[in-house]
Amino acid sequence: MLIAFLISERIVFSFLYMNLSRIFTILQIIVHVLKGCFILLLLFPWLKAGQRHRSIRHWCKQLLGIFNMRLSVIGVEHLMDDHYLMAANHISWIDIHVINAFKPHYFVAKSEVASWPIFGWMAKQLGTLFIERGKSSSIRNMVQEIAIQLNQKAICIFPEGTSTDGKQVSPFKSNLFEAAIVANAPVYTLVIQYFDVRTGNKTTAPAFIGEMGLLDSIWNLICSPPICAQISISAKLPALKERKALAELSQSLIAAQLCERR
Repeated sequence: MLIAFLISERIVFSFLYMNLSRIFTILQIIVHVLKGCFILLLLFPWLKAGQRHRSIRHWCKQLLGIFNMRLSVIGVEHLMDDHYLMAANHISWIDIHVINAFKPHYFVAKSEVASWPIFGWMAKQLGTLFIERGKSSSIRNMVQEIAIQLNQKAICIFPEGTSTDGKQVSPFKSNLFEAAIVANAPVYTLVIQYFDVRTGNKTTAPAFIGEMGLLDSIWNLICSPPICAQISISAKLPALKERKALAELSQSLIAAQLCERR
């Protein structure tokens, strides 16, 4: 009876500790997001570009810490330009914060993101470019806008046009690669992968796919074991003059790296 009582007490204690820990994490997220809103509203208008980038990077690193996520960067020595187009695979909404924790970029996102509570507003303040999927006029305008901004900014795109579980990469849409050709800008690829720190295996916990809502995805991250977010940067791609060839090369490079660790 005593052993059974001690076991039941331990189970109850573990349950309470686990849930209190998750509640504390939720509170940390709320406070951190409010802190981000405060910075964007009151400090950003007065900061220089370098100061803004340092602030973004610091905020994103802290966010990853709240989710018990560590960052690993491979191939940083390949990145030899300040202004370029970065093509990345897409798994989750937190991909953007993982990349920004390494180096702040300007992103192209689907128009639906702009309507997300708080996060959509924050994305607007950070200069995110929003594109309406399936609308050719929006795509043409976006290509022109990206081409102009590539003269002074590092812009990251997710050419799959959707997110996956990270085990494979979907075919790349080539439209936005045209901007790099027009601007004669360098192109790099970035592979993002998530690993369970305890086992070293890939984890789908961050995946934001299907009909999953943002809050569901956040909860999955809160409940998951420690995660290592790994990003790998390629060498500069050849200056191809065909957007489809550039998209296919980018996709093949990312697919090859994803196959290395399944």
